[in-house]
Amino acid sequence: MADCKSGKDAFVLATRGDAPMNVVAVVQHTSGEYLGLMEDHLEGRRIRFQYFRPFAGGGKLPAADVAADALILLGGGPWGSAGERDLPTLADEVRLTQAMLASGTPVIGIGLGAQILAIAAGGGSQRRELTLEVLDARRVGDDALNGFLPEAFHQVVYMRDWPVPPADALVLAEDPAGRPLVWQVGDNAYGFSGNPGIKLGMIEDLIMEFEEVPVDALAKLDQVRGMQSLLEDELVPIMTGLVQCTSLMSSPKAAAGAQGQLDSSVV
Repeated sequence: MADCKSGKDAFVLATRGDAPMNVVAVVQHTSGEYLGLMEDHLEGRRIRFQYFRPFAGGGKLPAADVAADALILLGGGPWGSAGERDLPTLADEVRLTQAMLASGTPVIGIGLGAQILAIAAGGGSQRRELTLEVLDARRVGDDALNGFLPEAFHQVVYMRDWPVPPADALVLAEDPAGRPLVWQVGDNAYGFSGNPGIKLGMIEDLIMEFEEVPVDALAKLDQVRGMQSLLEDELVPIMTGLVQCTSLMSSPKAAAGAQGQLDSSVV
């Protein structure tokens, strides 16, 4: 497993068998937030991934023609997209996401990444202070994520601002106030307000990484500490549905001779 804090952008490879494996390009916006629990689910299915860290010295974004079978845009801690404290690479990432959508490449946006996906797909974002909260999510429609999205689950949201999905987005889950928490654009792009693979240590690292922290962060941290096992259980069907709906078990682009090279690409 790759160490997300090591600064290395090497592929994470499952070690079973010699068949070509699907590859996911993962854009990381802070040292503290990474795929978390999702890493094990990808590795267990022999899906490899590469982190791109544009915030780090010499860091890059993947090119629009990268030989990736999916793009994941992660959360951004205190960074947002609605004008108060915008991500420095926001415009570049919107263009990258638009190119991926146009090519039919699956996109998964998480937190700030969901805001980027919403903007790229014709929606937007609305200003909101940096918040850490645990939200009750309820599925909208029995067939969400091929029926694998749980009827009720939780979203741990550490995010500034809020994604506004485009008008043609399909809402898959919402909170008690009716806000979309999980939604779909087109055939294979998904936005999550919270990181479904969140680990307690990720929140702790975000709190230590930045001077700005959410109100009542320590109390919310204790809440997440008491439900880590539950979050792990809820992730299992979510990942099954995501892998199916993004076709990450099908023939990889690299095997088909795609041109872009993950280890040297840059926007």
